[in-house]
Amino acid sequence: MMIASFGGEGCDVWERGSGVTGLGCFDERTDMSTQNSKCTRRQFLGGIAGAAAAFTIVPRYVLGGPKFVAPSEKVYIAVIGCGGQGRTNARGLFGEKDAQIVAIADPMDQADYEEWYYKGVAGRLPVKAEVEKRYSQDNPQFKCKDYVDFREMLDKEKNIDAVLCATPDHWHAFVTLNAIRRGKHVYCEKPLTHNIAEARAVAKAAAEAGVATQMGNQGRSDEGNRITSELVWDGAIGEVREVHAWSSTGGWADGRGRPTGQPPIPKGFDWQMWLGPKADRPYHPAYAPYNWRGWWEFGTGAVGDMAVHNLDPAFAALKLGHPISVEPVKTAFLDSEVIAGDNHMVWEFGPQEGRGPVAVHWYDGALQPERPAELEPGRRMGEGDNGVLIIGTKGTIMGGGWSKSPRIIPESKMKAYGRPPQKLPRSLGHHRDWLNACKGGPKACSDFSYAARLTEFILLGDVAIRAGQKILWDGPNMKVTNVPEAQKFVAESYRPGFDLATI
Repeated sequence: MMIASFGGEGCDVWERGSGVTGLGCFDERTDMSTQNSKCTRRQFLGGIAGAAAAFTIVPRYVLGGPKFVAPSEKVYIAVIGCGGQGRTNARGLFGEKDAQIVAIADPMDQADYEEWYYKGVAGRLPVKAEVEKRYSQDNPQFKCKDYVDFREMLDKEKNIDAVLCATPDHWHAFVTLNAIRRGKHVYCEKPLTHNIAEARAVAKAAAEAGVATQMGNQGRSDEGNRITSELVWDGAIGEVREVHAWSSTGGWADGRGRPTGQPPIPKGFDWQMWLGPKADRPYHPAYAPYNWRGWWEFGTGAVGDMAVHNLDPAFAALKLGHPISVEPVKTAFLDSEVIAGDNHMVWEFGPQEGRGPVAVHWYDGALQPERPAELEPGRRMGEGDNGVLIIGTKGTIMGGGWSKSPRIIPESKMKAYGRPPQKLPRSLGHHRDWLNACKGGPKACSDFSYAARLTEFILLGDVAIRAGQKILWDGPNMKVTNVPEAQKFVAESYRPGFDLATI
């Protein structure tokens, strides 16, 4: 099996016919009958020829020692996007003995991330070097294929089993759809897509293809995500009425409007390939390699970068569907090019599945919710820069970013309550669960059927911000009902040669 990486950046119980329980994605309607319908090799890899109801892997010692992995048992991966997050994902796969990166693609030879979150140097050539160093330990003759254009890579490298996409947001849908339509398993960084229409298209394609998928909201696999759901489901804080989550991130782009000047394109950087589906514009370092997150054309702002992490525990625990409205309560400024920081937005959800209405608030930049009265003096709210408050009629759960450390507050109340009954299986790891799904196991906890719904919910906040007013949302029909001009932000147009239906 093979996996590929482009430089940018809850699990529920499901049951198969026998009643065997595995890791799924808060979707009791999961049907695994098509998961392995595409090729006999995947059936072999999954070990399902004689095991219709149970997921088993042949012990390594049977195949030749505890560290031996037969070539036929490996998942061969291509990495598309070799920036900071692509490099991080590649390193995360290095420890998986039954996975091997065999090809990579990125339009940038290399870039310096030293002043950015990821630090160091990334890009196609540095990641290629790291991949070759890792796998030459097992095979001194190993060479990693590298490409500027991922489409050429997928055309030529026929043995690739799976693709890992870590491109800027504006490429996500096109990479994932291209891979899915070729029958490849896909891991895609968050948010799943750049707009809501793309999320619908990607989820539909993945379901039809029956491939294994996972979005890179890594906190989804954290123990805290499951404990949050179990606390809520056990009634530990009563009926949930409000959710508040925040992150200090945001404000990547300085000022307003497009940058002036036309500096030269760095050597070894295919700017047109980086732009991809977006209309041509002059290169500027304000866009790439990493500040693209602050531009509407390429990124989704702090809501796409961090709300997808910090709001996920509440989204999963409350089994939220489509909101009925989204309101931009506050933003630093509104600009057609730049995504401002310092946003406060609120989604309203109507009654659903035995619960009442819920208001979900998001804050980024310098904004945070009010400090809960029940939080002990001197105790930090969340993790400071990141956190979530889930407020019920009988108490409040406070957690950090990425689903970390959920606790009822004050701590005396947590100690009096204890630990909720375990109702959800625990993750083996975000990459590990996806690899198991690639090999015929249970679907990963943020597979695209779940990830697309989470992404839609999150990106509606951006639609409301860009509309500049409260929007009413008809989720089933994917339509803003009160502000017709906002509909253009639900889907978007692409330059000639790019079309979701044919890519």
